[in-house]
Amino acid sequence: MATRKTSAKDRPTYRCTECGWQTAKWLGRCPECHAWGTVEEAGGSPAVRTTAPGRVSAPALPIGQVDGRQATARGTGVPELDRVLGGGLVPGAVVLLAGEPGVGKSTLLLDVAAKAADDDHRTLYVTGEESAGQVRLRADRIGALSDHLYLTAETDLSAVLAHLDEVKPSLLVLDSVQTVASPEIDGAPGGVAQVREVAGALIRASKERGMSTLLVGHVTKDGAIAGPRLLEHLVDVVLHFEGDRHARLRLVRGVKNRYGATDEVGCFELHDEGITGLADPSGLFLTRRDEPVPGTCLTVTLEGRRPLVAEVQALTVDTQIPSPRRTTSGLENSRVSMMLAVLEQRGRINALGKRDIYSATVGGVRLSEPAADLAVALALASAAGDTPLPKNLVAIGEVGLAGEVRRVTGVQRRLTEAARLGFTHALVPGDPGRVPEGMRVLEVADIGEALRVLPARPARSGAAAAG
Repeated sequence: MATRKTSAKDRPTYRCTECGWQTAKWLGRCPECHAWGTVEEAGGSPAVRTTAPGRVSAPALPIGQVDGRQATARGTGVPELDRVLGGGLVPGAVVLLAGEPGVGKSTLLLDVAAKAADDDHRTLYVTGEESAGQVRLRADRIGALSDHLYLTAETDLSAVLAHLDEVKPSLLVLDSVQTVASPEIDGAPGGVAQVREVAGALIRASKERGMSTLLVGHVTKDGAIAGPRLLEHLVDVVLHFEGDRHARLRLVRGVKNRYGATDEVGCFELHDEGITGLADPSGLFLTRRDEPVPGTCLTVTLEGRRPLVAEVQALTVDTQIPSPRRTTSGLENSRVSMMLAVLEQRGRINALGKRDIYSATVGGVRLSEPAADLAVALALASAAGDTPLPKNLVAIGEVGLAGEVRRVTGVQRRLTEAARLGFTHALVPGDPGRVPEGMRVLEVADIGEALRVLPARPARSGAAAAG
């Protein structure tokens, strides 16, 4: 008895629910986004079709004859956001802003929508997560009111496109892309197919109208942008809005930017009256004191191209348990553990191994670059010996496991920022380049030379060594 062969049309296909990648067979792990258990059956294989040549929308021109003035950026009225965008919003550009819930995405974009609206440029704010009345209350609180700012609450894609035909805005703000759905596509809002369709329709509308678009995106528990990975490839700019909800500082980082650099960072301060840009945010990360305190050390970190002076604090206390505590806040636990090992082995500070150690940064800033190693090590040594570091001192450098102090990038920019804020002494690796006027720089080759800036060897380490 002959068996009927399964045609390509009848064979099932499988699709990843996270990124939309398709395959002809089931896999336990998606090779595109590396997620486990997300590949599911999606029905029969689509029929193979060919596309015939059609009518072109505009003839191809030599690149020198293309008018580049149409891609000139226009300022948003928020200088810190313009810094990250590369000067402002380009007509037809689509920007995706992602961040954790409650970090301030809606507050920032509502402020941008109001400041960008004027007589010649209308702004349309579409909210899918709140009612229009709730957004109006927030606008009253932060002062984001404008006669040229239009507000609507919609979750239907066709309704959003109808508002575009009616208002004809120069800027569209959609909060958020995961809440809008198309009735012609199966699936719940926020699914792979719906997000792809909504984003594609809005991108086409933006390019055809020369309208800038700001999309709010959700993030997963791992911090990645929710929805298909294709979304990040389609948009022109991807921004991440970061910040601890218990701190005032908020950072906007550029992840992708077709119109500018991706190493710029915008700094904002979130408060009861809204959100404001911080042209000089270093003051949030410092504690001004008349006299130096043991266990504190200052460093200069680079956030993108921007140097920021930050303070590292450490505290050591006698432990009551067999395994001493190691608690960090704003610092990487692995880097702090490495500095403890280097101080004990290379710096001969033996008191650290049997004490509870707490280390943190001031103002909610996160220090992850190796250039903060020297400041962390000096703060720990200062806390162990209960001896303060000299006043107006900053420490910059990466510390290796052999105890050597290595060079880092941007030393001159870091020293210039420290001198601008009134710091007069600095510990840096060898060959720092041109030194700002009025600053004394001490070049150190290893952690032993760096520990000599302490007024005396830590008392506890000597006692522990003698014991």
